[in-house]
Amino acid sequence: MVLLEFTVIDVVESLVVLFFWFMLIWMFIAVFADVFRRDDLSGWHKAGWLLFVFVLPLIGILVYLIARPKLTPADRRVMEQAMRVESGGSPQSTADEIAKLAELRSTGAITDEEYQRLKQRALA
Repeated sequence: MVLLEFTVIDVVESLVVLFFWFMLIWMFIAVFADVFRRDDLSGWHKAGWLLFVFVLPLIGILVYLIARPKLTPADRRVMEQAMRVESGGSPQSTADEIAKLAELRSTGAITDEEYQRLKQRALA
């Protein structure tokens, strides 16, 4: 009969190794999700990044995180939508904004010039 003996150090070492493996897998998945989410990369660029991260996981992840643009247009859209939701307002559609602007113009709260300027900004 073989008895397995574990010391506290063995358990701590196992937990640390488990933590680092979990962290590597989490970063691997996050990089894959980020590459697929980005719309500023072509298909070949996405395939190249995924191949690089898949072949050399740790180095590929670090290089991707260093080389990745800091703020993409998709990131800006997500941040603006999150800020609108956090400020208490629900995200509005462009049609809702234009309807509110038309109501403000009809009540005289804004001029026709302001209406056109704000309408163009809402459409952008």
